[in-house]
Amino acid sequence: MTKRIFQSILLVTLASLAVSLAFFTAILFPYFENRLADELAQELAYLAPGAVSGGSEYLRQAGAGGNRLTLIAPDGSVLFDTTADPAGLENHADRQEVQQALAGQAGRSVRYSKTLDKKTINCALLLSDGNVLRVSSTQYTGFALLLSLIQPMLMVLALTAVLAGLYAYRLSRRLTRPLNEIDLEHPQPSQAPYEELAPLLRRLAHQKRQIKSQMQELQRQQQQFEAITENMQEGFLVLDAAGSVLSHNSGAARLLNLSSPPTGKNALELGLCEEFSQPVRQALSGDHVESLIPLHGRQCQLFANPVFQGDQLAGTVLVLVDVTEQQQREALRREFSANVSHELKTPLTSISGIAEIMRGGLVPPGDVPHFAGKIYDESQRLIQLVQDILRLSQLDEDSVLEKPQPVDLMACLRRAADQLAPAARAQNVQLAVRGGSVWIQGVAAILDEMVFNLCENAIKYNRPGGSVELWAGADVRGPVLTVSDTGIGIPPEHHARVFERFYRVDKSHSKEIGGTGLGLSIVKHGAAFHHAQVELESTPGVGTTVRLLFPASAQVPAEPL
Repeated sequence: MTKRIFQSILLVTLASLAVSLAFFTAILFPYFENRLADELAQELAYLAPGAVSGGSEYLRQAGAGGNRLTLIAPDGSVLFDTTADPAGLENHADRQEVQQALAGQAGRSVRYSKTLDKKTINCALLLSDGNVLRVSSTQYTGFALLLSLIQPMLMVLALTAVLAGLYAYRLSRRLTRPLNEIDLEHPQPSQAPYEELAPLLRRLAHQKRQIKSQMQELQRQQQQFEAITENMQEGFLVLDAAGSVLSHNSGAARLLNLSSPPTGKNALELGLCEEFSQPVRQALSGDHVESLIPLHGRQCQLFANPVFQGDQLAGTVLVLVDVTEQQQREALRREFSANVSHELKTPLTSISGIAEIMRGGLVPPGDVPHFAGKIYDESQRLIQLVQDILRLSQLDEDSVLEKPQPVDLMACLRRAADQLAPAARAQNVQLAVRGGSVWIQGVAAILDEMVFNLCENAIKYNRPGGSVELWAGADVRGPVLTVSDTGIGIPPEHHARVFERFYRVDKSHSKEIGGTGLGLSIVKHGAAFHHAQVELESTPGVGTTVRLLFPASAQVPAEPL
């Protein structure tokens, strides 16, 4: 408090002085400018008769060592100038002071002179012979004026700062000394150094008695709290009005990663992050706080509720809820929304652009089929993206409408091979289906989508002359479906992420290769729907194998009824 009083007095004094000096400078500079302009106007009136009678010679003598004199013809050409060769000067007909003088007025302007590289004040007067006489003078700039005053200003500021500092120090010490001498352990209103502090001391004395009573009550109820809270997954702490931990459960110790029981310690001294300490301080001041805080690699929702007894703060209850998985799901949802927006925008922009060109009649009739084909391709891409999103949504929410029934995995492979045969020929990739029939209980539409996406990727990311092998069968673990290729492969650091939505190993070629970026994500969620495992083996430059392992319980007889 002493420091704050000292700083306040010192800052107010220095700020007042600085504002006064700035105000003084702001008034002084325009005053000097107006005075200089008036002096130049008087000089013009004095020089005008001699300029008419004596011409350039008179002006040369009159301007020696003084202000700049310029004689200007009615057409703006410079006839004479005391500081520069008239032949090298540009036409002055467009100068404000010259135009005003030619109009019969007192010409005046302030500008930055390119010739002199200084800020000048110009005054012009129309002579009786039709010429214009102009006198110019360099004005002290605001910066130059401040530089000339900087030494006395600094001296005044330094002296004022010293005096204000001494005064502020003595006053702050005198004000706070009685406050520091108050015995807060035994506050007595009668001992208040200031009359205004008597209510505060009375409240402190009353609060101290209440806290003592509440502490005794809390201790009696502590065992009851422990019996209730020990089985909670959420963290639970009870603090007294000073922030000391009265009770906690094992969930709190686990979430806070406490090596020793915190009972009796102040919650603000547990060595946790500021994100935890700040809400606790607010709650101890009587505010209800809800805050999301990081705790040892986890995200926790902190609920800090002050507990009042009457109008007095008796303590605080802290509840910690681990929301890490919820936050991760929310982050994935936001990322998914952003990716969907981006993927939808690309084809829509293309369709809109082509349609706008066609509507404007800029497409020759012979090119209409080509542009219509572009619109069709982009619309098909949109349809496929929406279908993939809907399928993922169904798998996420477990809202698949189709009912599980016996499905032959070999039939799924053959259907995918037939559909992708043209694409394989276009890529010069050999497509082979091997193995035998194996029946499982599943949804045929989802399984077809899974196999189609795996086969399509195997063809897209293959090399010319490569091969793709589809295999179905069973081993000791249960039904197995495998898609192998001799393509470009996937680097090991990407194995854990290729099944994420919209994730691409090489984003620079994603547009050339095409697709929605949801194929492998559908495979992953479709496998989870069928309680199957997904195994990925891939070596860059060698090829990739994706294996779907269905549980043995999913297999049904080869000839279902």
